Amino acid sequence: MKKLLAILMMFSVFFIGGLKAFADDAADALAQFNKYVQSANTYDPSLSSVYSPNAKIIRQVVKPDGTTVNATTTTAEYIKQMKLGQATAKLRKYTNSYTNPTVTKVANGYKVSALRQPKGETYKLKMHQIWQKQPDGKWMIVEELMQTKEQIFLKYADK
Repeated sequence: MKKLLAILMMFSVFFIGGLKAFADDAADALAQFNKYVQSANTYDPSLSSVYSPNAKIIRQVVKPDGTTVNATTTTAEYIKQMKLGQATAKLRKYTNSYTNPTVTKVANGYKVSALRQPKGETYKLKMHQIWQKQPDGKWMIVEELMQTKEQIFLKYADK
């Protein structure tokens, strides 16, 4: 009986420790996302440093009829376009707000999902980022999906 009790106590300690590690990493991933939002909305040029060089970047175009089409790009191309767009965004004072962020553990990190609302718009669009903790402790985006109503992205749509 004592042996069984000791085993159950050890299991409980490991289980609670594992939950705490999950909670800590999930909270860290959400904190990184919040820093990302702040950096994006202040046009911080260092924003590109949070993307993994091989991140999966997806723009999901919402067509006028409500259907969606995915347009993927490389991290390098995305960062190049982001840097070009930051100047225009800053002039227009363009920002996004994010509501209902949730964090879910996935195989390759922590998925932060939210609804994105562009400034001046009444609609909200789905988005998610997968944040992965690197061996050096740095958090990086390894996947990003953002819905957009900008139809120009259709020319990059996956075939």
